[in-house]
Amino acid sequence: MNKFIEQFTDSLKAERDVSPHTLRAYTKDLTEFFLFIDKKLKEIDNLDIRSFLASLYSRKLKKSSIARKLATIRSFLKYLNREGYVKNNPAKLVSSPKLQKALPRFLTIDEVFSLIDAPKGDTFSASRDKAILELLYSSGLRVSELTNIDMGDFDIKESLVRVKGKGKKERIVPIGSKAVEAIKNYLPERILLKKKSQALFLNNRGERLTERSVRRIVVKYSRMIALKDRLGPHTLRHTCATHLLHSGADLRSIQELLGHSSLSTTQKYTHVDIAHIMEVYDKAHPMAKNSEQLKVKSEK
Repeated sequence: MNKFIEQFTDSLKAERDVSPHTLRAYTKDLTEFFLFIDKKLKEIDNLDIRSFLASLYSRKLKKSSIARKLATIRSFLKYLNREGYVKNNPAKLVSSPKLQKALPRFLTIDEVFSLIDAPKGDTFSASRDKAILELLYSSGLRVSELTNIDMGDFDIKESLVRVKGKGKKERIVPIGSKAVEAIKNYLPERILLKKKSQALFLNNRGERLTERSVRRIVVKYSRMIALKDRLGPHTLRHTCATHLLHSGADLRSIQELLGHSSLSTTQKYTHVDIAHIMEVYDKAHPMAKNSEQLKVKSEK
């Protein structure tokens, strides 16, 4: 079975450029599934998959985790069916758990400014970290896109950066003036390392910064300014999109900036915008205020 799982993950890496972290998660989910059912490939049916999901429910796993494991099994069996190892995909007969749609977490403008101002000093780490935070917020990059940027991808004169998104799709992304300034301040510190790496963002040893390291950097400064909620690089991506929408940017432009293949993915930010509008309405509209006052009077 390990042979088929390895072939599957190799195909994902080659065809869709799936990250090593995701591949490890797929391998773990599939290994767990086959240890549970203890059957040969051709003997698997939809009842086996339902039994596996039932065991996950009994362990009180989150619905999002169960849905992810089912999606992994579906993708794996679809691959096996395509390659002729199995005749059908029984996972297609199993429904996914209904997930509650959570609004993307985003920061207020004041919180973003506090976060970006948190790195202090002219050291290599401080200048690099500030450039990372500025770029994540300015351009809404995925953390994988940021860590894969090479020196040749960055056009400082035109304020543009070439990034490689999901499925190896490249796009050109504009960079805000503050992010450009932060990167300019970081580059002399980077040169002092005297390393031959082509990566834009390096660690103290002169090696390409990893996704995990970037997450640690964001968490470090979010704790420094005492943000209550858990914060990661993706929060800055959500924040970038939400602030653009609040400022009047259209969905198509945001879709192009973020590199979403489908507009429906970008549309989740409209729900955030509506929530923001309702909050402003309740605080500012005279009729909203009068309604609240009338309610208080009636209770008295």
